[in-house]
Amino acid sequence: MHFLSADLENYVANHSEAEPELLAELNKETQLKVLQPRMLSGHLQGRVLSLLSKLVRPKHIIEVGTYTGYSALCLAEGLQQNGELHTLDVNEELVPIQQKYFQQSVFGNQIKTHLGNALEIIPKLDFYFDLAFIDADKPNYANYFDLILPKMNKGGIIVSDNVLWSGKVVEPLKKSDKSTAAILAYNKKLKEDSRVETIMLPIRDGLTVCRVL
Repeated sequence: MHFLSADLENYVANHSEAEPELLAELNKETQLKVLQPRMLSGHLQGRVLSLLSKLVRPKHIIEVGTYTGYSALCLAEGLQQNGELHTLDVNEELVPIQQKYFQQSVFGNQIKTHLGNALEIIPKLDFYFDLAFIDADKPNYANYFDLILPKMNKGGIIVSDNVLWSGKVVEPLKKSDKSTAAILAYNKKLKEDSRVETIMLPIRDGLTVCRVL
């Protein structure tokens, strides 16, 4: 679902920072070669993630859901010189395209990929994070959040994608729709969690930004 008209979306994109050339190439290759290309963050959301990261200046970032690596490259733009981004995914078929673009970027040595079940990997990461991005299977959003939050530095930022879920969050819920039910429960959980300060932004498919108190 497009929450803005195509004309308005183009206007917003044209009046925001330009999409870096490498990311434009990754965007194009994803659209041409990968299933479900709408999962890619894209130009506007990517610039939002980049700006948030530059404001935070994180030493350690965790990302749950790598896909083709677009959002990881955006988030990496704000890393400290000796910082690291740890990105987790279960799809080994996408590793070649991820690595192709990671290694072409200036952040290749700072991006650490983890292949496997994020619920098992997150507890093993011995870091405190300044920035987190959750963009994976919706039924586990709350589980990812609960594992990541204790590993966040005070004042750190947790960003969650797809929190409007193509507008389904305001439509009648179908009993069989587990993903929408999970997103609804997750949105309620974040709003009521006293450990974070939360704002939901209607950017693309919805981004929630939580500041750790």
